[in-house]
Amino acid sequence: MKRMLKLMTGLALGAAPLALGGEATAVSIATNGGRATATATAAGNARSTAIAGATRGGVAIANSDARARGWGFADSRAVAIADRGLAVSNSTADAFGLFGGSAYADSESIAATIGGVAVSNSGALADGVFRGRATSRSYSTALSEYGTALSDSQAVSRGRFAGQATSVSDALADTRFGRADSRVRVDSDAGYHAQAYSDGVGISISGPLRSSHADVTAISRADRFGRSQSAASVIRIHR
Repeated sequence: MKRMLKLMTGLALGAAPLALGGEATAVSIATNGGRATATATAAGNARSTAIAGATRGGVAIANSDARARGWGFADSRAVAIADRGLAVSNSTADAFGLFGGSAYADSESIAATIGGVAVSNSGALADGVFRGRATSRSYSTALSEYGTALSDSQAVSRGRFAGQATSVSDALADTRFGRADSRVRVDSDAGYHAQAYSDGVGISISGPLRSSHADVTAISRADRFGRSQSAASVIRIHR
C-alpha cells in the first residue's frame, strides 16, 4: 500500500510547474475486484491531474478541476487509493487575473485507505485584478487504516488594484482503527496598496477506537495602505 501510494502520488505531483494552456490528465487503475474512477477538467491556462487506484474490492474516486481566466494560472491535483476500502479525493483550483494582475491557485488532495474510509477535499481560489496579485495554496491529505479519515482544506485569496493577498491552507487527517477529522479555512483579502497574508494548518491523528478533530480558521483583511497577517494552527493527537 505504501509503495502504491508513493508511486501514484509521484505521478500526480511530478509534472512541470506551469501549463501553457489547458492540460488535463486522468489515470484510473483497478485490480482484484477493485473499482477506480478518475475525472480531470482543465479550462484556460490550467493543469488538472486526477489519479485513482483500487484493489481487493476497494473503491477509489478522484476528481480534479482547474480553471483559469485573465492571465491567471490554476493547478489542481487529486489522488485516491483504496485497498479494500473507500477513498475519495476532490480537488478544485480557480484563478482569475486581469490587466497584468497575476493570480495563482494551487490545490492538492490525497486520500488513501486500507479497509477504511478516506475522504479528502481541497480547494484554492485566487483573484488578482489590475495590478493586484493573489496566491492561494490548499493541501489536503486523508489517510486511514480500518478507520475513517476526513480532511478538508480551503484557501481563498483576493488581491485588487495594487494590493497583494496570499493564503495557505494545509489539512491532515490520519487514523488507524479510529476516526480523524481535519478542516482548515483560510481567507485573505487585500485592496488598493494593501497586503494581506493568512496561513492555516490543521493536523488530526487518532489511534484505535479513538477520535480526533481539528478545526482551523484564519482570516486576514487589509485595505488602502494597511497590512494584515493572520496565522492559526491546531494539532490534535489521540493515541
